[in-house]
Amino acid sequence: MSVLMATTVMPPACDSFATLCSGTNCLAPGSNFNEMLSLVLSIVLTVMLAMVMFSMGCTVDASKLWGHIKRPWGIVIGFLCQFGIMPFTAFALSLAFNVLPVQAIVIIIMGCCPGGSGSNIICYWLDGDMDLSISMTACSSILALGMMPLCLLIYTSVWTSSNTIQIPYDSIGITLLALLVPISLGMYFKSRWPRIAKKILKVGSIGGFGLILIIAVVGGILYQSSWDIDPSLWIIGTVYPFIGFGLGFTLARIAGQPWHRCRTIALETGFQNSQLCSTIVQLSFSPAELEVMFSFPLIYSIFQLVVAVISVGGYRAYKRWCGSRSADADSESPSLEVGDAELAKRKDHAVDNGAFEFDGTGNIGEKGRDIDRNTSL
Repeated sequence: MSVLMATTVMPPACDSFATLCSGTNCLAPGSNFNEMLSLVLSIVLTVMLAMVMFSMGCTVDASKLWGHIKRPWGIVIGFLCQFGIMPFTAFALSLAFNVLPVQAIVIIIMGCCPGGSGSNIICYWLDGDMDLSISMTACSSILALGMMPLCLLIYTSVWTSSNTIQIPYDSIGITLLALLVPISLGMYFKSRWPRIAKKILKVGSIGGFGLILIIAVVGGILYQSSWDIDPSLWIIGTVYPFIGFGLGFTLARIAGQPWHRCRTIALETGFQNSQLCSTIVQLSFSPAELEVMFSFPLIYSIFQLVVAVISVGGYRAYKRWCGSRSADADSESPSLEVGDAELAKRKDHAVDNGAFEFDGTGNIGEKGRDIDRNTSL
């Protein structure tokens, strides 16, 4: 006789994370993997950026930085470019391409944002004036607290009410602190241990360039669903950084600035704080509107990086082709005196850069302008 064993098939258990179960049907929460990944990467990249800015601070001299503040010609030119040229250019491009109102608003928001910290890293690789670069970034972030509402009121009133756009003043303050604190520590470290500061600067400059590339790649991966957008936004996002860099350089040269400061002002003009733009957009608009406007800050940040890479590659090729003599002449003011040529050749760009220096009597003057008053028979 055979005994038939009856087996009972148990229904599969519900997911432990399920919020509602009905028999075998379970309602589970959606995956927040992208949100967690974005948060982790944001924390990691912020820490890495602070370390890079610390290394950039190792090339800043307090006396030269104070010299730019006392004689703020470069800062004033940068201010006119940052809050004059860039917002107007964004407004003109929006009208020229006849984009949607929400798209025009995000373009103008990007144009009204202050400079980003990426310009300080690229400035080092272009042999720019690091003291001027950092002072311009800090000043533009401070002035943005008042200039951003004013520029947005002027240029976005065609498409929306000024009360619609929420400016995250806390994010601007955090950005400013993330810039000033590491750089201040780097300046102090340089004053105490200058030889070690040179090594830190070399490592940090390479790490900073790599960090910019990582941020661009990560942004492209996290927001890949936003790439399907209006072609006009692609065109504007491509040409806008080139226009910013070009107009900033041209205005600085017209104002009589030496070449290395023209490069610095161009970088501070073209490099915008795209993270701040994304934050403003997220705070101010609905999810439906975000679908057609959120990708523009990413497009702009990628193409401003493209401009930076092309500029660095071209400048490094120029230096290699023309030799160090051309680089020294390029980094100095056109008014460099003959008697100071040897002094200029001794400067070590790894920590020092062309800006201001004390003349030994407590006065601050531009490098290359001191004249040896001693005469010999």
